[in-house]
Amino acid sequence: MTRTEPSLLLLIPAYNEEQRIEPVLRDYAAYYQDHYQGTFQLVVVLNGCRDNTRKVVERVACEFPSISIQEFPDPIGKGGALIEGLRLAPHGDYIGYVDADGATSPQAFHDLVKHLDGVDCVVGSRWVKGAVLHQSQTGQRRFASRVFHLIVQGLFWMSIRDTQCGAKVMRRDAAERIHNTLTVADMAFDINLLYALKHAGCRVVEVPTEWTDKVGSKVQLGRTSLVMLLSVLRLRLIYSPFYRWLSPFRPLEVWIYTRLRAPIPRSAKELKKQG
Repeated sequence: MTRTEPSLLLLIPAYNEEQRIEPVLRDYAAYYQDHYQGTFQLVVVLNGCRDNTRKVVERVACEFPSISIQEFPDPIGKGGALIEGLRLAPHGDYIGYVDADGATSPQAFHDLVKHLDGVDCVVGSRWVKGAVLHQSQTGQRRFASRVFHLIVQGLFWMSIRDTQCGAKVMRRDAAERIHNTLTVADMAFDINLLYALKHAGCRVVEVPTEWTDKVGSKVQLGRTSLVMLLSVLRLRLIYSPFYRWLSPFRPLEVWIYTRLRAPIPRSAKELKKQG
């Protein structure tokens, strides 16, 4: 008798991805249709798209019923898209996410899923022994990544070597437990997620993954790095005794992120109202 695997919900945040997302969706839908012995759902979270990404996803969804769309007309950032997508956690025993560019193959993500037995979250890593990098990042991006890692380690002591790999999967109860503590809407969302899991007492493991760095990245290294630094400093304050005294500065916070053309962080109160 065939063993049924836990239901799996995969989120793909997408912002103007009409040129790259179609083969990614086809590969994932076809792979899990043939290789996963459980319910598989793939939800593309459209985040302020101004191109034809929606039409591309709808075309592929006509062939693969496992694919659906969650759309937000305004740009809410990768983190904002994932915060919204994680509201769907009750629809899957396991819930994870990957980037829309296909840097993580369906097989590589499936390997992360297989490591969930006995833990709450599995993080794909490009920086641990056994990782396979088919196309490495540029030297500039690697340098920025390692500097950011040192800052994060100094602030949060999570001992995770690759917090920014866009491939993670967790159990439903862990996702539901931390959802109202996720506020970072930009690319530093992963730090928020991982530290929230640690703070909640969840067990997180980092495993080597297979990765292909893709051309066409929308990351503007200087501005993106500045926003991420601002967000991790803000996150450190949230988990300090001083944060409750900083609420009068919320308008200033909104102004700074707006000036940087970055997605504005959510507040815990906003999330509770929406939840």
